[in-house]
Amino acid sequence: MMRENLLAPAATLLPTDPASQLLAAGKPAAAVVMQHPESALAWATLAQQSRLAGKPALEIYAYARVGYHRGLDTLRKNGWRGHGSVPYSHAPNRGVLTALYELQLAATAIDETSEAARLTQFINDSDPQALTHLTANQQPPVTEEGD
Repeated sequence: MMRENLLAPAATLLPTDPASQLLAAGKPAAAVVMQHPESALAWATLAQQSRLAGKPALEIYAYARVGYHRGLDTLRKNGWRGHGSVPYSHAPNRGVLTALYELQLAATAIDETSEAARLTQFINDSDPQALTHLTANQQPPVTEEGD
């Protein structure tokens, strides 16, 4: 029987990202970033779309890096203290986790292996199942459905 660590911080559950509705409606990611520059999901989507379109690795890295920092800002504003669970199962958390994943891929693409390893660990520490979902989906979530 697995027991919950009672000393661990409570899971961080982010609020709905307003950018998710715009992306779900088909608004271009760059336009959503301009409207919601604080959105990790919007930046992660822009990074992923750029990667899938074959854009230069440094461009993708820059978008993903901004998404990473916006994600950290959002986590901290919502009680995260630098560690603890950020469950992928909670749809609003997926923007941050996708930003981490896109940055990990971009870091790998520019041979920044130590950063890629740190990001992989960060994702695994946030939710051990997240990488399975992120690698299987290959598309950032753009809706809050399933929550």
